[in-house]
Amino acid sequence: MNNITKKKIVYPISVKLRKYLRTYDRETKLPVRYEDLLHYSESFPYYDKQGKDTLWETVLYEQFRQDELNKALTMIYALLKTDGDISVIEHLFVSRIDYCTFGNTHPFRVQIKNQLNDNYDYFYVKRADASRIYGLELEHILSPSRINYIVDGDSLIEEHIAGMPGDVFIKEYLNRPNTNRVRIAKEFVKFNERCFIRLLGDMRSYNYVIDITPDFEDEQYRVRPIDFDQQSYEGRKVMYLPQFFKDNFKVVDLVLSLLKPQTVQQYQSEERALMYHRLKLARYRLKDLIDLMRNDTVSTQEKVEQLKQELAEHHKSEDFLRCRNMGDLVRLNIKTILSREPRIVNSL
Repeated sequence: MNNITKKKIVYPISVKLRKYLRTYDRETKLPVRYEDLLHYSESFPYYDKQGKDTLWETVLYEQFRQDELNKALTMIYALLKTDGDISVIEHLFVSRIDYCTFGNTHPFRVQIKNQLNDNYDYFYVKRADASRIYGLELEHILSPSRINYIVDGDSLIEEHIAGMPGDVFIKEYLNRPNTNRVRIAKEFVKFNERCFIRLLGDMRSYNYVIDITPDFEDEQYRVRPIDFDQQSYEGRKVMYLPQFFKDNFKVVDLVLSLLKPQTVQQYQSEERALMYHRLKLARYRLKDLIDLMRNDTVSTQEKVEQLKQELAEHHKSEDFLRCRNMGDLVRLNIKTILSREPRIVNSL
C-alpha cells in the first residue's frame, strides 16, 4: 500500500483544544522547547547494534549549550515522570540526543541515563500537531494503555513507549520456536479493531511496537501504536485497517491460518466490549475531546468526503454522508461499531 499522503499537513492547536489540555493537566511551562534543540553544531549517523543506519542522527552542541540542555532536559524528564519532583533527577544526565531525519515531525529523541547504575530511558521532543494530540488522547482514553505527554506552545514532549518494533518482531521473532503464534494472531485482531474504531491510520509495522510480557507458562503480547500523526487524516478506509498494509501480511497470514472466522469475531466482540467499558469510565472527557474535534480541522475536505462515502458503504448507513468533518466521522464510527454490542452507546 503506497497511497499514504507523503507529507501530512501539520495542523495548529486551537485555543479550545489548548484549554482542554490545561483542564486535563497536559500543558505546562517547559524550560526548553523544540526550536532550542535545532541549534546543534554537528551531527553524525546513528547505527544500530548490527551496524545498520537507523536514519537517526546523533547531534552535538557547543559546551555551554550542552550544559544548559542537560539541566533543562532532565527537568523535563522529571515533569514527565514525577510531576516535577526534582529529587529524582539528582543522578540523571543527558547521555545522547538524536534527531530523526525522516517523517513529518522530525522529532528529537533524548536519552536520559542514571550515572549510578547506567540505566537509561528516553523521551521525545516534537513539534505539536493537533492531529497527533487527538490521536494521543484517543489512545489514552480508549486503549488498554495510558499515554503520558506534555505540551507547551508548539512543542510536544512524549514518553517513550517501550516494546519491540513491529518490523523487527515480524522479521526476527515471529518464527521463533517459543513464539506463541496464536496469541500474536489474537492480539493483532484486537489491535486492528482498536485502530479502525477510533480511525487511527498508517499502522505499518514500524509505526507500532510489540510489548512482550513473560507469563507463568508462556508469553503475552500487546501491540501498541507509537505514531499518531495519521489520526483520522486519510480519506481511504483501508488506511485505518492495519491488516491491509503489505508489511503486516505475515501476521495476517497467521490470523487466517490459526483462527477460525467465529474466533476472529469473538476477539473483535471482546475488544469492543472492553472499549465500551473504557468509554463509559471516561465518557465526559471523551465527549469534551470529540466535541472539540467536531469543530476543528484535522484533514482536508477532499479526504473527509472520500472517507464518509467509504464508511457509509462499509456500514451500510447513510448517516455517515451527513458528517461534516473528521470529528463527526470518528464519533459516528465509534457509536456505530460499539452499538453492535448488547448495550447501545449513548455517551457521545
